[in-house]
Amino acid sequence: MSDSNHYLVISVGSTGDIHPFMSLAHELQVLGRAVTFIAPSYHAALAEGAGLPFVGLGSDEEYLRLLANPEIWDPKKCFAALLGNYSDALRQMDVAIRSLALADNKVIIAHPFAIPAAAIAREQGYVKSIVAVYLAPSNLKTCHDPLTIGPVSVPSWVPMSWRRAYWNFVEKGWIDPVSVSQINAVRAPRGLPPVSSLLSHIAETPDLSLTLFPAWFAAPAPDWPGPLIMGDFPVFEANAQAELSAELSDFLANGEKPLVFTAGTANLHAGKFFACALAATQRLGRRAIFLSKDRQQIPASLPDSVLWQVYVPLAKLLPHAAVLIHHGGIGTTAEALRAGIPQLIIPFAWDQFDNAARLVALSAGKTLSARQLTPRKLARSLDVLCHADHIKTQCMQLAKHFNLPHRPVALCQAIELYLLQKKSELSDN
Repeated sequence: MSDSNHYLVISVGSTGDIHPFMSLAHELQVLGRAVTFIAPSYHAALAEGAGLPFVGLGSDEEYLRLLANPEIWDPKKCFAALLGNYSDALRQMDVAIRSLALADNKVIIAHPFAIPAAAIAREQGYVKSIVAVYLAPSNLKTCHDPLTIGPVSVPSWVPMSWRRAYWNFVEKGWIDPVSVSQINAVRAPRGLPPVSSLLSHIAETPDLSLTLFPAWFAAPAPDWPGPLIMGDFPVFEANAQAELSAELSDFLANGEKPLVFTAGTANLHAGKFFACALAATQRLGRRAIFLSKDRQQIPASLPDSVLWQVYVPLAKLLPHAAVLIHHGGIGTTAEALRAGIPQLIIPFAWDQFDNAARLVALSAGKTLSARQLTPRKLARSLDVLCHADHIKTQCMQLAKHFNLPHRPVALCQAIELYLLQKKSELSDN
């Protein structure tokens, strides 16, 4: 493909969703390609600070209103909460794509939730190709092991027919009722045929699918969409050059390695998580660092052994930590794997349950239910992790994967090569 290709990189969600797409956009710029980054307007400063031309979606108020809804962290209600205004979001993406009146060689690289908007753009001739990017294994529907849907892990002995029936139950009961009618509400006025299933539409639409996790973390399943390129963890940090504050540096230097707690940048409903964290660390007599942008989630009074920080790049902090206790977001999971430290995952919703199960299968940590979290259970699990030499050894072994050459530019070149080959095949026909 020629240097005149213009890539529209579209992502939605929290910082953990945005950073990996920023990594791809940056690497495409390194290749000399024109790139426009499309994401919630709330992330404008983040994208523009990384030197990415930016088109915003929605308003800060809309984004913050969504984060304020506790149902986005309920495994049964999260889809309905997130997709409550899905049709509006798709229209905003459609407007953003149409606003970029360029030549006919545009390529969309999209988060799965943006694929329906990308499909509309391609069907109406605004773009030529679509690449779907999957940040976590559970974003790809499969009936094969390991099969974890929300908090439910399906045993390996369950027959394939039952697995398909269970997926059908989940799709028809939770996913499609809050998504399909909204997608079709955007498609119908444009004279486009209706879709019948969100997950099938996402899987079947792209010209190419891409994972931003490696095969050693999640081997490809036979029913994943193809063609598929498996990448690696992007572990991208927009302000990776930032140094640790004097306060944090002093804290780290004056005692044993702390436990680090975070519920994710988007979780504004983690008060119980941090309350249990404080009680558990005091039971164990351990030092700790609490990461949260929202001070109201943190217990009002903290002892000298616990330090609250609004934000710290994990790549800088985790090499100084004993254990990372977190929600199970894929980016956070990857950073702890890179640091070679044990993890305790306390999943709330989305891909977090599957990420936790895979981490446990790798013998790199443990998991606890957020709904059943208590200071006693938390302290007991942390005590095990702090003294489990076999887990620490395994974590150090897994960290070696990150020492291997990893060139995101090569991944972008693989995307271009595939699309070039497809273009050539179409020309020959």
